[in-house]
Amino acid sequence: MTRAARSVGPLLLGVRHHGPGSARAVRAALEAARPRAVLIEGPPEGDALLPLAADEQMRPPVALLAHAVDDPGQAAFWPLAAFSPEWVAIRWALANDVPVRFIDLPAANTLAMTQTAERQAGRDGAGEVGRDGGADGDGAGESATGAPAVHALIDPIGVLAETAGYDDPERWWEDVVEHRTHGVEAVDPRAPFAALAEAMTALREVYEDGGHPRDTVREAYMRIQLRKAAKEFGADIAVVCGAWHVPALGTKTTLAADRALLKGLPKVKAELTWVPWSHRRLARHSGYGAGIDSPGWYGHLFEAADRPIERWMTKVAGLLRDEDRFVSSAHVIEAVRLAETLAAMRGRPLAGLTETTDAIRAVMCDGSDVPLALVQDRLIVGEKLGEVPDTAPAVPLQRDLTRQQRTLRLRPDALEREVELDLRKDTDAARSRLLHRLRLLAVGWGEPAAGRASTGTFRESWRLRWEPELYVRVAEAGTWGTTVLSAATAKAESQAASATALAEVTALAEHCLLAELPDALPEVMRALADRAALDADVGHLADALPALARTLRYGDVRSTDTVALGEVAAGLAERICVGLPPACTGLDTDGAAELRRRVDGVHTAIGLLTGAVQPDADAGGLRERWTAVLHKLATRDTVAGVIRGRAARLLLDEGRLAQDDAARLMGLALSPGTPPADAAAWIEGFVGQAAGGGMLLVHDERLLGLVDAWLTGVPADTFADVLPLLRRTFSAYEAGVRRTLGELVRRGPAAGGPAATATGTGATAPGFGPGLDGARAEAVVPVLRLLLGLDTGTDPDPGSADPDERAENVKEPLGATG
Repeated sequence: MTRAARSVGPLLLGVRHHGPGSARAVRAALEAARPRAVLIEGPPEGDALLPLAADEQMRPPVALLAHAVDDPGQAAFWPLAAFSPEWVAIRWALANDVPVRFIDLPAANTLAMTQTAERQAGRDGAGEVGRDGGADGDGAGESATGAPAVHALIDPIGVLAETAGYDDPERWWEDVVEHRTHGVEAVDPRAPFAALAEAMTALREVYEDGGHPRDTVREAYMRIQLRKAAKEFGADIAVVCGAWHVPALGTKTTLAADRALLKGLPKVKAELTWVPWSHRRLARHSGYGAGIDSPGWYGHLFEAADRPIERWMTKVAGLLRDEDRFVSSAHVIEAVRLAETLAAMRGRPLAGLTETTDAIRAVMCDGSDVPLALVQDRLIVGEKLGEVPDTAPAVPLQRDLTRQQRTLRLRPDALEREVELDLRKDTDAARSRLLHRLRLLAVGWGEPAAGRASTGTFRESWRLRWEPELYVRVAEAGTWGTTVLSAATAKAESQAASATALAEVTALAEHCLLAELPDALPEVMRALADRAALDADVGHLADALPALARTLRYGDVRSTDTVALGEVAAGLAERICVGLPPACTGLDTDGAAELRRRVDGVHTAIGLLTGAVQPDADAGGLRERWTAVLHKLATRDTVAGVIRGRAARLLLDEGRLAQDDAARLMGLALSPGTPPADAAAWIEGFVGQAAGGGMLLVHDERLLGLVDAWLTGVPADTFADVLPLLRRTFSAYEAGVRRTLGELVRRGPAAGGPAATATGTGATAPGFGPGLDGARAEAVVPVLRLLLGLDTGTDPDPGSADPDERAENVKEPLGATG
């Protein structure tokens, strides 16, 4: 179509955002019309960034990011994919040297209006603006006529689909737009836009602005920009916008009326840049209302030059083969045939996503949804992450982060992955520092992998995944400094000054050491000393000590001077030893459970402190004083049963309580004079899952016999009261442990077993010696040292060392692994 054949006035190309059919139609219409200028729905502050779209390093999906200068956390995105009509129009204009501009409401107004609305709603954060399902409005409510808001209740595409007799809006859109034949496109490239504009005009007559007053304001601003462009370029211009806006842009209004709608709009100073986006964030189910569930599928439809179904099935087969599933060429051929047959049976012009998915499930996945979920995640949604050129504007902190990511070869990736770090290597140590500094700045790129990293060792495991929203977090963190180091230091110093709880400061000290922030550590230490001196609550002290102990161990691994931290930790431990026994009396059930958790934490912490503090800190004496505290807790009747049982178990595991003494304490705790609820609590503390499970009962039939004898003697009228606690204790055991315990109880007392112990003869269970066989235990020490990597050649004669000393040498790294 030539310009002369086109009607007078701007060419209004109403589209569905992120629609490959709309994108192809826009490209065809622009090629046919060859307008003198292209106007696109988007923030006009982004005009200066449009030339970057032609850069070779710019690879969609990308997004325009706008944030308030005074409040970087207040931000908005305008995402664009390769199959977005706006992106196609931008690239066409740049390739043909045609001026291209954004004409939507400025980001300065959009951010200010959003900020006002969020304050009224009591929430905050970044959002995506102006990209929903083709209707392109936001908010909810009712229109002035009382009709339901089209965005709140009904998608305009859904209304049209229902009118056409479809129950699925996506399927209607695919049939009408995405699957249109090239022959129809060649007849008149404007035809689909005229038809869609007519349909939207009918909808707007019923729903007006859809209950979204902001749309009225946006459309007034766009009409003003159309007038300006018409004066500069004449009527020969093309406008690419959401189809919902086309009727409003074609409405005849006065300039004064439009300006009146814009009067008094709030405004903030805003900055814009390009940032990478991802297909996952384009998907509706991942939290972004883009109007598409399947960006990967839409990208395939846009990129496939021909035979899209055959090419799609080939992609699926390749993915399943990579996952070691048997998929042959015959599977691909049969899946294509089935998809086409289903489309014919359902009256569709071409097999869509529903038909291809059904065929894949039946032919390639043997009817299972498990491998199909992989196809959904990897292909239908997709893992594609865009790229932006280095010349794109960015805050200084973002540039420093990008530089470090390249130096350390830590590429931001949309796909979650785990990274193992060896802190003895310079590169891995630098990676660890960067990730810990970013965590301190609330930039959640990486999280420590639970169960993989071990406290106090030279290894760390991280789970990394880069989300586009992190660019907002980096911009927000940029208020603290221009580099990652300076920003993390400034934020740590600020948090130290404002912290009110001792546990907050100790956790901050741990973060500073992990992130290697030497300039912030003195300020944190002063705050730590002040809070520790003023806090007399034993619970607070117990909560703070584990973090300090871990910090000391990390400091040893990272060769950091932690003398001052060691002194503070030792002081806290001493105060806990004095104040803990009185704090364990007069507790209710919840209080006793909470204090038992703290006892566990302090016990682990003191074990770490023994090997971490300086010799003059009397670490050995601290261990003895803590042992004395545990003895007090284990033997005082006024202490809650769960704490007494736990203290006894800790002493037994440490070798500070003889097995006969442990049996005596259990016998006293389970004696007929003890209330059943207290006895059950003691059992939970002694053999509960938190105490290491039931393996102790499996290997010590004397203790099992005591528990069995007590349980069978619980009166019937109180058994129901203790049953929930017992069920909670024993149900937490692994299935193999429960099965073994059941077999032992069913077998009954063995000769010299539990019955003999109960009578006080001191005999042991069959197959067990009266105590630890040191010679047999010593035989496994070389193997353990080899497995733990401790044979470094520094001990020329390991057999000459004292056995107890060698056992401690092995136990130290074992304890460090948690």
